[in-house]
Amino acid sequence: MGLELYLDLLSQPCRAVYIFAKKNGIPFELRPVELLKGQHHSDAFAQVNPLKKVPALKDGDFTLAESVAILLYLSRKYEVPDHWYPQDLQARARVDEYLAWQHTALRSSCTRAMWQKQMMFPVFLGEQVPPETLASTLAELDRCLQLLEDKFLKDQDFVAGPHISVADLMAITELMHPVSAGCQVFKSRPKLAAWRQRVEAEVGKDLFQEAHAAVMKVKDLPPADPAIKEKLKPSVQGLLQ
Repeated sequence: MGLELYLDLLSQPCRAVYIFAKKNGIPFELRPVELLKGQHHSDAFAQVNPLKKVPALKDGDFTLAESVAILLYLSRKYEVPDHWYPQDLQARARVDEYLAWQHTALRSSCTRAMWQKQMMFPVFLGEQVPPETLASTLAELDRCLQLLEDKFLKDQDFVAGPHISVADLMAITELMHPVSAGCQVFKSRPKLAAWRQRVEAEVGKDLFQEAHAAVMKVKDLPPADPAIKEKLKPSVQGLLQ
């Protein structure tokens, strides 16, 4: 068996892995894992990833979790163009710096914004979000967007320098999460909007839209089945804090 990728394109890091593999012509078998059905909690999936999270990779007898680890594994195994994860020490360090920062900053605020704003909690799970909680989440998102611009993007074409890298894929897939919930992430930020256009152009518009088709329709989801709701609540309740 060749390379298998366990993904749900509702997940932002799954989208980054999917775009990276497709853009670089990496052959893989897609193994869908539907998060909103709780399939990541199944015993079968736990055999692949005991952490019960996507994305996950299986390459023969070798399994790997965590999106950054997967992206770097693929970049090394398949010898993709250098700009994705540069060999130059300082250029690579800039990519690493962003990848280390985003986990507890942009990831958290983008995920909370999508779940809290008009969709996942209010509609899918049928829970009201206190206005002050949503306001705090959106303020934190705005703070992280400012840091993305000032600390990482600066006056460069891409997050870590003059060329697109895995850092850009991780960043753009995060930002599309609140966009899917109706947040005007790019409206008053021309620098970020121009960066988004450059990333889309490098990735290819068709691939970009393909990867984000599911999340852009998430607002149309019907309310969750009661059994699914109870299954998911323990793992997402922290997103209300």
